Amino acid sequence: MNRTFIIVKPDGVRRGLIGEVLSRFERRGLKIVAAELRVIDVETATVHYGEHAGKPFFNGLVEFITSGPALLAVLEGPTDTWKIVRTMIGATNPADSAPGTIRGDLGLEMSENIIHGSDSADSAAREIGLFFPNL
Repeated sequence: MNRTFIIVKPDGVRRGLIGEVLSRFERRGLKIVAAELRVIDVETATVHYGEHAGKPFFNGLVEFITSGPALLAVLEGPTDTWKIVRTMIGATNPADSAPGTIRGDLGLEMSENIIHGSDSADSAAREIGLFFPNL
């Protein structure tokens, strides 16, 4: 089985969307193998978004992801599970996301777009190691 990583971001948690988001993945046939509700600390957020360091939006990303509880989860499924999850999530900007995707159905704005999903198998491995080092 193959694993990937997601975060239901603080806006999704505040809006009470954890169950809706996770049930979509479960209905698709993916298995939740780890999940934890936590406030992400600034250090971890800085590492997580490291590829964006120095960009104008970096500080805003870190500030937002650390602004309240987030649901961190590892999903398991077939080869390229990360790709299945990213397709289900939709485009980064909810306005560009197709109906039927998480962001297309539930997202309102780009800066608070409900969910993060690993964008490759390598990213999934790195993010799982960062947030769930004992998994």
